[in-house]
Amino acid sequence: MTHVLVLGGTAEARSLAALLVAKGVPLTSSLAGRVSRPRLPAGPVRIGGFGGADGLAQWLREHDVTAVVDATHPFATTMGAHAAQACSSLGLPLLRLARPGWSDHPDAAAWTWVDSHVAAREAVDELGGTPFVTTGRQTLHHHVDAWRHRAALVRLVEPPEEPLPAAWTVLRSRGPFAVADEEALMREHGVGVLLTKDSGGRYTEAKLDAARRLGVPVVVVARPPRAPGVAEAADAAAAAAWITALGALRP
Repeated sequence: MTHVLVLGGTAEARSLAALLVAKGVPLTSSLAGRVSRPRLPAGPVRIGGFGGADGLAQWLREHDVTAVVDATHPFATTMGAHAAQACSSLGLPLLRLARPGWSDHPDAAAWTWVDSHVAAREAVDELGGTPFVTTGRQTLHHHVDAWRHRAALVRLVEPPEEPLPAAWTVLRSRGPFAVADEEALMREHGVGVLLTKDSGGRYTEAKLDAARRLGVPVVVVARPPRAPGVAEAADAAAAAAWITALGALRP
């Protein structure tokens, strides 16, 4: 019997789950469990890790999974690597569902693109001014020591994993955001440079347009490389079509 595993936690994963449920395709969505109140997709959901590539392969065998869609965040490289290893070992088809990045944004050529969070910090130091950090709580350890006495605006969905410097202003908020609100926020806190990562999508894109309006320079951490040889889809409809082509939809 057909059973699709969707490695989720993103808006694209939720959209795909809704499409598959509507078409009657058996699936399980898996969430990492790092968010306290996640937005749950349609259909059955499991929460928590698998125990590496071997644990994932065992779960796939035990649950008779016939196809896997990796719809995790573009920066969730560990899960992506585990999915590639597990599916390769079992001969299962694997699709990477990832929203397009911001490299085609009209302002992308004017941004400073870097390959690591350390390089991002160095670029921000060179530009100067109060940084607006939107790279997520798991990246903050790259900046804590260097910016312990520097004013910074940090926006997080979840609370920080460790105490942050007293000089930082921490906001708890989840997108989508409006351009006017982002512009007002940057003005209020005197933001001199925006530090973000190439997450892509529309949920958090408004900050980029606000930065342009205010003349605030942008530093972007580029997406890390993914496992080679994995088929890719840019949206849920394309992913559903891939599943259909595998014969997952039965009369």
